[in-house]
Amino acid sequence: MPDSGADLLVVDDDARLRSLLQRFLAEQGHNVAVAADAAEARAALAAMAFDLLVLDVMMPGESGLELAEALRRQGMETPILMLTARGDPDDRVAGFEHGADDYLAKPFDPRELALRIRTILRRSAPHAPPPPAPSGPIQLGERWFDPDRSELRGPEGTSRLTGGEAALLAALAARAGEVLSREEIAAAIGTPDAGERSVDVQVTRLRRKIEADPREPRFLHTIRHRGYVLRPGP
Repeated sequence: MPDSGADLLVVDDDARLRSLLQRFLAEQGHNVAVAADAAEARAALAAMAFDLLVLDVMMPGESGLELAEALRRQGMETPILMLTARGDPDDRVAGFEHGADDYLAKPFDPRELALRIRTILRRSAPHAPPPPAPSGPIQLGERWFDPDRSELRGPEGTSRLTGGEAALLAALAARAGEVLSREEIAAAIGTPDAGERSVDVQVTRLRRKIEADPREPRFLHTIRHRGYVLRPGP
């Protein structure tokens, strides 16, 4: 997927900000639809497929966090960039826990938003796995991770990973058997400012997909006071 020309959905109850972002992102070469709340967002998502959602956290009725979580439960893998007026670490972690791929606090420079969008689109592109990438499929018990397709294949079939999950697994697989600090992982997956707890949340989400029992992981291990290590194998 190219950096420009993506189909974006911007969801925010602030009409002025919606208009500004729609105009600015269109000038960046994107095709931009807008929605004022979760109901309008659902209608837009039912009508067409988008490459990325820009989703405000604080909306009347169903919040952005609630919408993101519901969409993930329904199996939607489209990357989500959350916007919020509250930028403390707990809010960022809440965004990741509800399925966000990145997080931007208001007020922000639209150019930073455009940069974040380009980063997420590159990271989630199926034909361009995030660097560094492992060479060939990685075995995780009865499952295989294909970095070229961001897919997990196993006895139950094929399931796609979100952009953040695929980037995390690719980064760990590229240095399999080596302990990576949370700072190294955050840099590798393109979220260096997200904080250590946000990495922990991403790891928890990934374990639910690659481990038979996430509480007793076989492959993705926590190394106390150091970070995480992936140990692939049958």
